[in-house]
Amino acid sequence: MLDTLYHEALNRKRNPKEGSYTNYLYGKGLDKILKKVGEEATEVVIAAKNADKEEIANETADLLYHLAVLLVETGVSLEKIEDILQARQGKVSKTSDRREISDY
Repeated sequence: MLDTLYHEALNRKRNPKEGSYTNYLYGKGLDKILKKVGEEATEVVIAAKNADKEEIANETADLLYHLAVLLVETGVSLEKIEDILQARQGKVSKTSDRREISDY
C-alpha cells in the first residue's frame, strides 16, 4: 500500500492534474508540505490520546499520504527508507534508563 501511495504521488508530480490537492501541495512547495505533515502527525497523537481507533486510522492515513508527498518532493525513495530499516533490523538498542538523581 505504501508503494502504491508513493507512486501515485510521484505520478501526480510528473503528470499534474488540474484541481488536484496533491498538485496544490507541490505548487505551494516544501514549507506547505512540511506544515501538513506536522499537522497530521499531531492529529495522530490526539487521536491516540482519545483512544478512538477509527480516528487513529483516518489520521494515520492522512499522515502517510502527506509523508508520501514529502518523500517525492524531497527525492527520497521508498527503497532508501527500506534500506535504512533493513540495516536497523535485529540491532540491539543502546537506550537505557537514566540513573536516578539523589542529590538536589
